[in-house]
Amino acid sequence: PIAKKIPYETSIHDTVLVDYYYWMKDKSRTDPDVIEHIEKENAYTDSVLFHTKDLQGKLYQEIVGRIQKTDISVPVRIDSFYYYWKDIEGMEYSLYCRKKSLSDTTDEVILDINDLASGHKYYDISDLSISPDHNYVAFVYDTTGSERYTLTVKDIHKNTFLPDTAYPVDDVEWANDNKTLFYITEDESGRSDKLYRHILGADSSNDTLIYEEKDGAFYVWIYTSRNKDYLILSSGSKTTYEIRFLKADDPFGEFTLVHPREKGHRYYICPHSDDLYIVSNENAKNNKVMVTSFQHPQKEYWKEFIPHRDSVYISIDVFKDYMVIYERKNALKKIKILNFTTGDEHYIDFPEPIYTTRSGNNPNFDAKNLRFTYESMVTPYSVYDYDMYTHEKVLLKQKKICGSFDPVLYEQERVYATAPDGAKIPISLVYKKDLFKKDGTNPLYLTGYGAYGDASDPYFSTARLSLLNRGFVYAIAHVRGGGDYGKQWHEQGRMLNKKNTFTDFIACEEYLIDQQYTGRDKLVIEGGSAGGLLIGAVLNMRPDLCEIAIADVPFVDMINTMLDPMLSATVSEYEEWGDPHEREYFEYMISYCPYQNIKAQHYPHILALGGFFDPRVNYWEPAKWIAKIRDKKLDNNLALLKIRLSGHGGASGRFSYYREIALKYAFVFNILGIKF
Repeated sequence: PIAKKIPYETSIHDTVLVDYYYWMKDKSRTDPDVIEHIEKENAYTDSVLFHTKDLQGKLYQEIVGRIQKTDISVPVRIDSFYYYWKDIEGMEYSLYCRKKSLSDTTDEVILDINDLASGHKYYDISDLSISPDHNYVAFVYDTTGSERYTLTVKDIHKNTFLPDTAYPVDDVEWANDNKTLFYITEDESGRSDKLYRHILGADSSNDTLIYEEKDGAFYVWIYTSRNKDYLILSSGSKTTYEIRFLKADDPFGEFTLVHPREKGHRYYICPHSDDLYIVSNENAKNNKVMVTSFQHPQKEYWKEFIPHRDSVYISIDVFKDYMVIYERKNALKKIKILNFTTGDEHYIDFPEPIYTTRSGNNPNFDAKNLRFTYESMVTPYSVYDYDMYTHEKVLLKQKKICGSFDPVLYEQERVYATAPDGAKIPISLVYKKDLFKKDGTNPLYLTGYGAYGDASDPYFSTARLSLLNRGFVYAIAHVRGGGDYGKQWHEQGRMLNKKNTFTDFIACEEYLIDQQYTGRDKLVIEGGSAGGLLIGAVLNMRPDLCEIAIADVPFVDMINTMLDPMLSATVSEYEEWGDPHEREYFEYMISYCPYQNIKAQHYPHILALGGFFDPRVNYWEPAKWIAKIRDKKLDNNLALLKIRLSGHGGASGRFSYYREIALKYAFVFNILGIKF
């Protein structure tokens, strides 16, 4: 479709920005012209890809054919119950269940998400919280993908929902009296800003406002400490935190401030008996651990427990007898165990040189076992229990891959590209050994993100096997802006250093081509959200390096978005990208903003995906981007747009999600001539 052009001018810093597609921005999502345009775009994409429908169906069946249709998560003991999720063949959503003993043959179904989702095209629940006496479950649900959640409470024993509700709600936590709920609400922009106290059975319109955060850059969240003694209220921006705590036995008491906010100081607390451990970045970019008492939580009483190290980023979990220290070094995560009684320390051993490990579900303060997850690009997602005293590691469950899968047939590597400033950028690779030639003929699927200090850890993907088994190399570029090497890696790819993210990715593309992992005509690049910003910027800078680009919910219209403080997260994002109302940041940001830098040149084939109800990257960003690319580009390559009736994360069902992946893969296979 050829989108109509209506000039809209924005004047700032002696610059006039003319946006011909501003009319697509409709916050109400009711404008008939916008809806008609989206429908035309979706219909056009469907028609162009109509001949791939059979291929999409085959890919979908192949992908879901590897998934165990009836499955159960590893049960987690909380007091006298074991809680777990259960999937049943033919059902799109899971059941949340519990039992008294692992030997019980019947499930007590607490929530059947299939029933709750009935009649909705989208359904997501979050912040599921069981009351301390295990009689109630509180949770929040969203039926559009807008991430505006509604609070509801269920009486588990009576199997009935209570009238208690609130909207829009983020976090939910119980006090220890089993009748007091604390919940966080959002403002009009979607920022979590208020904490309320609710008494079960009371009218929520009379709920007590406990705390309100008035700084637009700060969000509010609440959680319960592992020892169940405290409710912890956090208020934080991208760079600064402020923490308060309240005894969970005293819901009508006042929250105690640990330390008032100081610009640039991020900290969080881990209660332990009479001690309070604090992870702080004060004069410690990669964090240090301090300790004090609950009687004296103020910073002047903090004493150093674990010093800062320049090359190691740390975070912690605290149990009764152990501290677990998560270390990130050289783009890998390690787990160190500290015995409080003996002072002994040791690391958990992992079998592969490239892997990802994360803390699992560990709700019990007195636990001797640490539950963690482990996976790599060739090892499926696995759940372990680790005895912190005996050092024994027990595999509880590994994700089953149905059909023929043998990890020995695949190889993972880590290689390094050199950025223009000399930085070594890691690339994690995986391929099927007998199909990899390293002569430039293998297709390669390269992904990247590089924002917010989030690490792009290597992971296993069931769907990805459909690429690897057809000769693809799959690669993750660990570009700056992410947290793969700690806080400094983030700093080198944010604010006035943001262009490093893009030049890092381009260096990875060039390296993979030069080293003959692939060729330019067989390279596919993909990124989502802030990774879509990466893809959009790279396409403007070096469109010649790849054949296909996929941008999922791409943050491509950053200047216009960052000039609108009423959009979700805009004000808080000033600390990641910069505030364009300030000239220095405006001039830097506009020099790379994907939408502003589209030019008359050749672009590769492009598929952009958006979510109509997405509050983080609104649907109009990919819609405007594709319209402008079509208007400017000098080639006959495809530029397709698909706006889904979902949110930022795409489809909510466990199988419908794979239809979206099948669409992407079919788009790629069709262009590259890959046979099914």
